Amino acid sequence: MNTPRALMAPLLLAPVMALAQAAPLTVCMAEDNPPFSLARKGQVTGFDVKLAEAVARELGRELKLMPFEPEVEKEAMLTHEVNAMLSAGLCDLASGFPLLASDLGPPTRERFKTPDHPGAKPPRERPFVPLGTLAASQPYQGTALVIVQRAGAPVAASLGDLKGRKVAAVAGTLEGTLVAMYGGGTLAKDMVSLGQREDVWAALDSGRVDALMVPSAAFDTHRARKPGTTLQAGPARPLGINLGWVALSSKADLLEAVNRVVARASASGELQVWAREAGLSWQASSVPAVTGTLSLAGLLRD
Repeated sequence: MNTPRALMAPLLLAPVMALAQAAPLTVCMAEDNPPFSLARKGQVTGFDVKLAEAVARELGRELKLMPFEPEVEKEAMLTHEVNAMLSAGLCDLASGFPLLASDLGPPTRERFKTPDHPGAKPPRERPFVPLGTLAASQPYQGTALVIVQRAGAPVAASLGDLKGRKVAAVAGTLEGTLVAMYGGGTLAKDMVSLGQREDVWAALDSGRVDALMVPSAAFDTHRARKPGTTLQAGPARPLGINLGWVALSSKADLLEAVNRVVARASASGELQVWAREAGLSWQASSVPAVTGTLSLAGLLRD
């Protein structure tokens, strides 16, 4: 007996629907941003990977990671690079995104090229990608600064505790700006200027500087790379900037899945466990979730 076409249609469409449902969840993350994400020999590890795995399980999809190389010396381009990766369809979500109001919503540029990533053409051959509107998840990690010194030095809770000591100021960084501006230049007399390509840890170990201020995650990375280090950090000082995940505004369902995972993992303590396993000092997110304007005056207060 011949089967009517009307009955055959669902049978023919079923394999197509199954393939669509099985499409991997592709997540973009910086290739050299430990402890959040680090790509080496074809493998990506870090805190963001553990969260990505949980989001993929939440959605019932396989996970595909897409590491990319941001222009680290041109931080203002990060939002455009991430947007280009998402708008080009190279990934569905991107992790580790600073939640700044100015970087979310409609793009400030119409087009941008994607950064280096696996399978990318040489930069000159890459097309400019029309950019979409970025939307963000709820934060999953706060950010903080710490003052690092050699063992035996009195713990420094603020820059005010470093008067009379050689304090590193890395050019072109927020930390360097804070050191230079603190107290109207109180630390300038003993400030040691360093370039962004200089090894700040070697400068501290050798005694060229007595102290430096860095993001807490940077000190976490140093400790992971040199487990025997005797350097010590003071209390973490929240920056007021959170990290979240972003997607194009048309993929709100993916961000909702991220939010569900983050809420559950935070409530159960699993988020903190993942951070510890990745060697990251977990920082609670600050309020508001998305930062409008960063206040230098607030950061300069003791």
